[in-house]
Amino acid sequence: MKLIPHIFGLLLGVAFLGSYGFTTLPEKKTTNIIIEQKLPSAMVNFLPALVVFPLEKGNIPTENAGVITTPPFVGDSYTGFKEALAFKESRGRYGIVNTLGYMGKYQFGIGTLALLGKISEQQFLSSPELQERVFDANIARNKWILRRDLKRFTGTVIKGILITESGILAAAHLAGAGNVKKFLRSNGAYQVADAYGTTLQDYLINFAGYSVGAIDPQRSPKVESK
Repeated sequence: MKLIPHIFGLLLGVAFLGSYGFTTLPEKKTTNIIIEQKLPSAMVNFLPALVVFPLEKGNIPTENAGVITTPPFVGDSYTGFKEALAFKESRGRYGIVNTLGYMGKYQFGIGTLALLGKISEQQFLSSPELQERVFDANIARNKWILRRDLKRFTGTVIKGILITESGILAAAHLAGAGNVKKFLRSNGAYQVADAYGTTLQDYLINFAGYSVGAIDPQRSPKVESK
């Protein structure tokens, strides 16, 4: 992995983080074929670092104008899951808005905020506490939507990937619970990539093995802005 050599590269990399518009990759009749979407070569150096903790125990340094920083991993706990996902999405910064309008530490779109409560962009960006509550509510909602799939597929292997509860929920954060259902129920034949080539498989792998039992499923969780 190449480290981004200067601040311009880092800022551009942050702009590419988070959830984007998704492209459904065409389904092949031969399900053993995995379709891979390639990025333009000019963008490769700006990809964010992979988050591989806790499956590979260790920290991932990044370079910012010569200063080495380390994400605040907290083991394989739910907090560790949140922080690892936030580091992947925004380097953990609450005030970030990417070029497509996804906001905050976990890169939420305005549509998700509307589902979870009457939350304006200004309210969301100005309140770290609100962003944390929105993340928890979205996890609870995705757990409800995917409750049967979590029970059915956790512990199975699809396309060589060990399916875990935290991996499923991370993939739902990336591409939506509906796309995760289709991937799992098609045994990996249905594939989705975001605008920059990040796939469900990436999140299933990189966020596997965390404990996410701290959040219970909720059918329609709501978050009130204070």
